[in-house]
Amino acid sequence: MTSTIYKFLSEHPIPGLTTELTYRGLGIVSILVLAFLATWITRACVIRAFTNIIKKTKFTWDDVLIENKVLARISHLAPALVVQALSRPFFGAVHGIDGNGKFEELLPVSRLLDFATTFVSIYLVVIILLVIDATLNAINTSVEGKKHAAKLPLRGITQALKLIAYFIGIIFIIAYSFGKSPVAILSGLGALTAVLMLVFKDSLMGLVAGFQLSLNNMVQKGDWIEMPKHGADGDVLEVNLNSVRVQNWDKTISTIPTHELVTGSFKNWRGMQESGGRRIKRAIQIDMRTIEFTDEAQLEKFKALEILKPYLQTKLEEVQEHNNNLDADLSILANGRRLTNIGTFRAYCVAYLRNNPKIHQDGMTFLVRQLAPGPEGVAIELYVFTNDIAWVNYEAIQGDIFDHLLAVLPEFGLQPYQKPSGHDMALLANKNEILDQ
Repeated sequence: MTSTIYKFLSEHPIPGLTTELTYRGLGIVSILVLAFLATWITRACVIRAFTNIIKKTKFTWDDVLIENKVLARISHLAPALVVQALSRPFFGAVHGIDGNGKFEELLPVSRLLDFATTFVSIYLVVIILLVIDATLNAINTSVEGKKHAAKLPLRGITQALKLIAYFIGIIFIIAYSFGKSPVAILSGLGALTAVLMLVFKDSLMGLVAGFQLSLNNMVQKGDWIEMPKHGADGDVLEVNLNSVRVQNWDKTISTIPTHELVTGSFKNWRGMQESGGRRIKRAIQIDMRTIEFTDEAQLEKFKALEILKPYLQTKLEEVQEHNNNLDADLSILANGRRLTNIGTFRAYCVAYLRNNPKIHQDGMTFLVRQLAPGPEGVAIELYVFTNDIAWVNYEAIQGDIFDHLLAVLPEFGLQPYQKPSGHDMALLANKNEILDQ
């Protein structure tokens, strides 16, 4: 075929042009036209047909192939295949049969063949890299948001795979550019290992850290984490190869190096979110000067409180039985057992929380305890869990509980401890002035 075209051109030469130049020029024009046609046909017919089929399917995973332009990038392979197929016939040696019937070389190999071969090889590597990039983006898009995918640092893994693909691709491009074997280029990288380790240090550390985070299930997208070192306190937006992005509660974004989550320390609130309970740990400081034994008048007042009736009935019977067995002089307060206003208040706290539908009653710690006395009085601490973990609702529940308990303190003859304020000092100064007068 090529010899026929060459003989035809030699028999009908174009003035001012040699047969070889005409033949090579015809080859260049033919390759360009056919490459353009191959691209147009691939996009207008093949890719469009596949796109229509994908849009009609019930699946959603294949739609991301269109969104991430995977098919569009594959279409770029068509012109490369055309150039590769036609380069040798037009730029290679042309052989034919002379007048004596002998096989001869009509035209030697052109330098254009080497250029075309190198160009096609580099072009194919670039297109393959772009296809791999788009495919990994499609995988990331299709899997992102699913529950099982949240446990994996998917974005970090895809970025690592891209990095590996680009590294290998660059090696092939360099090899094709200098006419060397990719294996020879790779074998010569031993001396550059230290340099590569330095250049890709963060990426390698991030890759290893990403797998550690995944295997140990330390952090995943959507977790609420705290890392004061980096000013992070909020939800994890994404786990990348080199960094983890956290949206703080003030809507700012903190970026944490991925390896810092492995080598450093941080708090993950996922356990609280999965358990369905959020802890309340807060104390009321009580002035120790207001703590006293209860008398009959106070007991009668306490008995009017509905939620305290079961406690008082059981406790008073226990105290009465103990005192009867003791046979002591009960006119002295130190003799025998007696109820105290702070102990009764502690029992009231327990009963109040037991009747609160917003507090976990079983399966989680439920504790009302008295802490050691100190310079700021004695504290009654609540250690319980709400059954609503939403921040706003949790704060409202906690606020309602302590609003009530602080307001009910005077009913037990107790006063909260509060450090003297400027107003207290002013009252004291005015009182002293009146006494001086």
